[in-house]
This record gives sequence, C-alpha cells and structure tokens, in this order.
Amino acid sequence: MRKVQQAILEGKEIFVGLEDSVRTWKVCVRADKMIVHEASMPAKYEDLKGYLRNRYPRCKVQVMYEAGFSGFGLYDVLTRDGYTCVVTPPNKVTEEKSNRVKNDKVDARRLAKNLENQDYCACFVPDVELRTDRQVSRSIMQVDKVLKATKNRLRSMLYFHGLQVQPEGNRWNVSDYKRLRELHLQSALQFCFDETLKQLDESLRAKKAFRAMLFQLGKKERYQQTVAIISSIPGLGKYTAIRLALELGNVPERFRTGRSLANFMGLTGSESSSGDQVHRGSITKQGQGFYRHWFVEGAWVAIKYDAALMDKFQRVWRHSGSKQKAVVAVARKLAVRMWGLLCRNEMYVCDIAA
Repeated sequence: MRKVQQAILEGKEIFVGLEDSVRTWKVCVRADKMIVHEASMPAKYEDLKGYLRNRYPRCKVQVMYEAGFSGFGLYDVLTRDGYTCVVTPPNKVTEEKSNRVKNDKVDARRLAKNLENQDYCACFVPDVELRTDRQVSRSIMQVDKVLKATKNRLRSMLYFHGLQVQPEGNRWNVSDYKRLRELHLQSALQFCFDETLKQLDESLRAKKAFRAMLFQLGKKERYQQTVAIISSIPGLGKYTAIRLALELGNVPERFRTGRSLANFMGLTGSESSSGDQVHRGSITKQGQGFYRHWFVEGAWVAIKYDAALMDKFQRVWRHSGSKQKAVVAVARKLAVRMWGLLCRNEMYVCDIAA
C-alpha cells in the first residue's frame, strides 16, 4: 500500500505540518489539497528524517512548525538535509473562528493546511552566531527577573517580621540591601536573611559578568555600525543599542518599512471596526514587551534633547490628555526613525522637522 502511495505522490510537493513537544511529535502530511498521512513519533530528528525519506523519497518536501521552546535547531538540521522549512510565530497561525478543539493532532493538521495554501507568516530565523550572541541579552533579562524576585523576598521578610528598615532614598538600592547585613536577628531568621543575601550577591555578580560580555560583543565588526547608529539616537544608549542590534538582526533586510518595525514591537494602535462602526484602541502590545520598555524609557529622555520630538509629545498630550499616550507616540516615532537611519546608514540629527 505504501509503494502505491509513493508512486502516486512521486515528484509532487508534500506539505508537512509538525507540532513539536518535549516527548512526541505529531505530523500531518498533505498533497493535492488532502491529507495523505498522519503520524506520531518520538521527538527525535533521526525518526523524522527516516520517516520523510522512506515514505516520500522523490518528493519536494516542505515542513512548517511553530516557534517555541525548541528554538531553531530543527530548522537548522532540516535545511541542512535539503528540506524547505518554515518557522511560523504561534500568534500568527490562522484557524477557523468556530474551531473549539485544540490538541497536537489538530495543530499539525492546521499547520499543514496553512503551508499548502501559503497562508502563513514566517519567522525571522537568525544565523547561529547571532542566535548565540543574543543569548547574552536574554540571560540578562532572566537575571533581572531573579534579582527582582530576590529583592521582593527580602522586603517581604522585613515587613512580615516587623522589622522597620527604610531605604535611604525613595527606592531601595544596593547600599540599602548591604545595610541588611548589619541586622542582628534570631539565629533561624538570620540564616534566612544571610542565604537570601547570598543569592542577591550572586545575581548581581552574574549580571555584571553578562554586561561585560555584552559590551565585548558590541565590538564585533558585524554589530559596530548598527550599534553606533542606534546609540546616536537620544535616549538609546550604547547598552540598549547593543541589545537591539542582537535582538533585531539586520533591520533593513528584515523590515520593509518603519511601520512594520513599530508594529513588530507592538507600538501601533489597535482597531476593531466593521462597516460604519470604527473603534480604535490602545497599542497592540504584540511581540516582546522589552522592546516597548526600552523605547518608552528612551522617549522620556529623547524629548528633552529633540525639539521635534517634544513638539510631537505636546501635541498628542493636548489632544489625548494623557502623558502616557504621548510618550508612547514618541516611542513609535523613535522606532520608525531608527529604521530609517539604519536603512540610510546615517547617524541621528536632533531638531529635524517633525
């Protein structure tokens, strides 16, 4: 039976939807607008490779899977072995509005159908060097989360045990946490404080090491010009510029317009309109939140140095009555300007026309 199927499908395009998980992979294969086979296999590439080569030896195979925990390793080995592979963002996968059944088998079918119909959005797949360099920036984010959690635990212990220790300023800083070592507590509570403070020290040491590595990466030839251009933008220092260079890759190749870059960062306004009914809402907030965080922080600084941006801020503020909306509008403008500068390979100039 398999030989008959191979003869029928020989030379044709085969569209494979793959739903990956830690232990098993679900596979759906389509050709000629129909499902020709479905399978479940262990989450091992050699099993998938053997399946494709044995069942569809002379077919043009295309595979699509969702970006997720497994990264782009599967993409690397599939393309290395001559298969066409597409990695799609999970939030961009189209499906029927009425579909209320979701499992790995259904997801694999949906991916195969979307691939065959060319109804998908492909992820940007960074090369191995960029992918590994970018991990330093991601590790800093992870350490920041640990630092925040550790500091919160220390302050919670203080409040819970009635220890009235106040920061020297409006916010807690490193010197305030160092003062906690001078507290004289009962043995069990002292032990808890000491161990938590050790975790804090280790996280601070790790963040310092990651930052040093990040600045070393910024000196690489492939990133130098991008870092120089981005850091020339008021509000976006060298530290943020290096992280943006690592996260975004080649901006002119990846984004056709400045609007598409702003949309990728979730800085464009949302809309839900139908017929004569027009409803516009807040920004979409799609994508990674750290992009918006960096650009909004940068926007607060940029308006102090660029008259055109300050004018933009004031106009939106007067119209909306919200400083937050105004600074988000400036952040979006900064993102669009950054795209233009990188495309033209130019440095930022303040006070240009709005």
